[in-house]
Amino acid sequence: MIRDRLPRTLVIRTAVPAEAPAVAALHARARATYYPDDGFDWAAAWRTAVARTDGQVLCAVEQGRIVALASFRTPQDAPADTVKLFQFHVDPDRWRTGIGTRLHAACVDQWRAEGRRTAVLDVHVDNRRAQAFYARHGWSPDPENPPAEDDHHLYLRYAVPPRE
Repeated sequence: MIRDRLPRTLVIRTAVPAEAPAVAALHARARATYYPDDGFDWAAAWRTAVARTDGQVLCAVEQGRIVALASFRTPQDAPADTVKLFQFHVDPDRWRTGIGTRLHAACVDQWRAEGRRTAVLDVHVDNRRAQAFYARHGWSPDPENPPAEDDHHLYLRYAVPPRE
């Protein structure tokens, strides 16, 4: 098929409200690889996230299809130079292709442009693949937020490199 022979072009941009269903579907596919369905209305949560004015949802689009996403904003009660990466997902069909690395770099560029110095996130303890990804990209355990007993998340911190 000709489409299969065309080079894949990846565009990273801000998601728009009309894309919330596609964003939610990608989230569901990725999340299902490490966590069972919890019955939460993720579609509604993504509609809210995409529409927020105090945060951003970046999406990686390849051949007209959203293949990765990242959602971030300043967490409640945090300093203005801190950003929380709430969600970061790559379509399982596109794992290990470099899309996650490119999306992470776009997030870091955005944080740097916004004057962020620190990024934080929490990752599910069973999501070893994501933990390894974050470690490769410079994230480390958050010393200010050690996991509590019976907590199902690890808290990570990233020092946003200054502008060069």
